[in-house]
Amino acid sequence: MALETPIFSLLTVFQHRGILFVSGAKMNLSRLTLAAFLTAICGANAAGQSSPADKKPDAASPEAPAPPSARAEAYYNYSIGHLYEQKYETTNQPEFATQAIDAYKKAYALDPKSPVIGERLAEMYWKAQRVHEAVTEAQELLKRDPNDLQTRRLLGRIYLRSLGDLSASAQSEMAERAIEQYREVWRLDPTDTESALWLARLYRLRNDHDKAEEVLRSMLAQDPENEAAVEQLTQLLLDEGKSADAVALLEGITSRTPSPTLLDLLGDAYTQTHDLPKAEGAYRKAVDLDPSELSHQRGLGQTLLSEEKFAEALTVYQKLADLMPDDSDVYLRLAQIYRELHQLDHAEENLLKARQYAPGSLEVMYNEAMLYEAQGRFEDAIRVLSDAVTGLKSQSTILPSRHRSLAILYQQLGQLYRDTQNYQAAVYTYEELGRLGEEEDRRARMLIMDTYRAAKDLAKALQTGKEALAKYPSDSGLRTSYALLLGENGQTDEAVKMLRAQLNKGDADRDTYLNIAQVYERARRYKEAEDAAHTAEVMPGEARDNEMVWFLLGAIYERQKFFDRAEEQFKKALAVNPRDGAVLNYYGYMLGDLGIRLEEAEALVQRALKEDPHSGAYLDSLGWIYFRENKLTEAEATLRQAVTRESHDATIRSHLGDVLAKSGRMDLAAIEWEKSLNEWHRSLPADVENDKIAEVEKKLSQVKHRIAQKSSPQDAKPQ
Repeated sequence: MALETPIFSLLTVFQHRGILFVSGAKMNLSRLTLAAFLTAICGANAAGQSSPADKKPDAASPEAPAPPSARAEAYYNYSIGHLYEQKYETTNQPEFATQAIDAYKKAYALDPKSPVIGERLAEMYWKAQRVHEAVTEAQELLKRDPNDLQTRRLLGRIYLRSLGDLSASAQSEMAERAIEQYREVWRLDPTDTESALWLARLYRLRNDHDKAEEVLRSMLAQDPENEAAVEQLTQLLLDEGKSADAVALLEGITSRTPSPTLLDLLGDAYTQTHDLPKAEGAYRKAVDLDPSELSHQRGLGQTLLSEEKFAEALTVYQKLADLMPDDSDVYLRLAQIYRELHQLDHAEENLLKARQYAPGSLEVMYNEAMLYEAQGRFEDAIRVLSDAVTGLKSQSTILPSRHRSLAILYQQLGQLYRDTQNYQAAVYTYEELGRLGEEEDRRARMLIMDTYRAAKDLAKALQTGKEALAKYPSDSGLRTSYALLLGENGQTDEAVKMLRAQLNKGDADRDTYLNIAQVYERARRYKEAEDAAHTAEVMPGEARDNEMVWFLLGAIYERQKFFDRAEEQFKKALAVNPRDGAVLNYYGYMLGDLGIRLEEAEALVQRALKEDPHSGAYLDSLGWIYFRENKLTEAEATLRQAVTRESHDATIRSHLGDVLAKSGRMDLAAIEWEKSLNEWHRSLPADVENDKIAEVEKKLSQVKHRIAQKSSPQDAKPQ
């Protein structure tokens, strides 16, 4: 099995939560300072032995000084080796490398179980470019004694140390050699947990997860409280998506012996199972036990952000910013939080800091575009994302992460083009997305279908759907999108038939019934729409799962003028999500259109606009409520903003015409009503509302007649 090349592309070894990863220029598992070496010697002295440097013979005493302990002697030689190693690093003179190796070898002979000494010796061989010599020497020793533990440990470290200097194919062979040594060490000394952990790490790096799990579970069978083994096994389970097993493992050990590291991992496991409240609890316990470990704070902050507890998340990340003032990720999260809190100036301030510490970061650029969008600076957002795409495409190395990043950028850029009604550019961008691979092609085809629908080009949308299904006939997402298009085209029964064919008594059935309800609602077959929505409502799940059900039921009742029942459904939806902009807008518009509780209606739509300040639909609702309140200046200004965002919306044009007419500008009103009629005539079949069209035609006819009367010449009077 081949190694994953990206992991071994560079050579620095660093440790995260007890698991070794290889990725940079220099390996230092435990680089101890000279002070640490001397501390170790002092520790031996405290146990009753003195180092040769510290104890001098008393001239008056006939007794010679006691010989130093083996451990003190080992660390004495270790310190000497370290000094020669430093000299070699500064001078590059080979004799210092030889002296360092000799000193480390003496130290290792005295303390052969020490992973620190063994690692220094292995690294020194590597620095001196004497790896082949070291391996040959070790192999000769193993020929004489295959059970030589010290030599096997050293050889394993040398093989491990050499991994980063090799090609992908050679890495696989070298990793296998390292595995062979650590496997033998563990067989010969089952108490050597350090070697067992290395063995498990190497299996993981080779994607041999079953063997890694076997090693770790064997360790835990001997010592159930081995935190390092629990840590590695948890990471392995999380990597394999076995989050429930990871939760069970960690809940057991943390209930007996709470450990901040394991509680942090428990938070990760809960996050993977989407149990955010429990994840928050685990991270909070980890923070309480070890407030100085910033990874616990990060986990808590990210969980609070995911739970939309923005004020609490802000407090955590502000603390992290004080402790880590040059960490771009912290500033990026702060920018996201401020954006959610609609404090856009603070969001931009933190994004600038993030960009300062991570210039060229794709994630920073992406969030910068999102901020510009929230500020209504759509051209700037498009420019930033276009630059990000260009920069990413210019890279010669094609990595999976680059591929994923391009897909995200194309999708968001296409959405921005759609939002600015540049539909052709959106289609082109989605076509570029589709060229990245099969999965992206499927997604791109759905997005293109929806773009043509937004552009009111139903023929092209349906044609795109047919071509997509011809290529991917079993893709449920494409079938759903095509069925909804059939519904828009008035082919209701055919659309419902396609959707019902996807019911399989699974979790996706709720969405399928909602889609059926939507098709019936668009066809004004309200009883069938209501039945389908209620079927979705009673399916197992949490209250929040029915948010869309209640919104759709509210719309169904409002269409039938059952306003009290509609209001009841909207209130249910807002109870589980008070920030649902679509519900807030529909509810507020309904009240405003009825001309009742106008202050409440205005407040509801203002809340919707907090969630999406540039929505043409929300701006139209607010403008119409202002009109009902006789606030004509505010109504006109708001509706003109709405027209800027949705220039092809017939209802917005009609509303603006009504405001202009009430302001006495009948000629301008006639222009807007004329545009409204043109848009109605371009509407999709399911969008057509004949009563509204008739109303606009009547108003337009009356104003044209009035204008004609004013402009016609009066009959000449007789002389």
